[in-house]
Amino acid sequence: MIKLMRIDYRLIHGQVAMAWTSAIGANCLLVANDAVSKDSMRITTLKLARPAGCKLVIKSVEDSITALNSGVTDPYNLFIIVESVEDAYRLAKGYRNIRSINFGGAKPQKDCTRKLSVTTPVSERDMQLLKELVNEGIEIEIRQVPGDEKINVSKLL
Repeated sequence: MIKLMRIDYRLIHGQVAMAWTSAIGANCLLVANDAVSKDSMRITTLKLARPAGCKLVIKSVEDSITALNSGVTDPYNLFIIVESVEDAYRLAKGYRNIRSINFGGAKPQKDCTRKLSVTTPVSERDMQLLKELVNEGIEIEIRQVPGDEKINVSKLL
């Protein structure tokens, strides 16, 4: 069961490893990103950042979609973490049971045309993808930590 899907370019860090994982009761982290799944240094770093007692799976976006659709992830309280709006979009399009996305942070971009919040700079392309997901009924909210008030992205687009 998917407990949360989060866009956060830092992937696993303090907020994710401590605050979010315990708040949502996750016992498995799925990092879905094409580049990370092929980068042994980043994989090693993420393994070190993994919270104790929590399984960590790192897959490409396409392999993540396949795993989710196959049902192999169903027994887990799953926390999916993606690096970008593009990754979130691809995952949500490929696995139709994603109904909400937490937008925690985006990498500063050269082509940033807007900041939805201090931590969420977006490009024109990101805006288009977010709008499409919102129009399909997917809730996208900005929150750094579980105790923060939700900011609904649909009101910011």
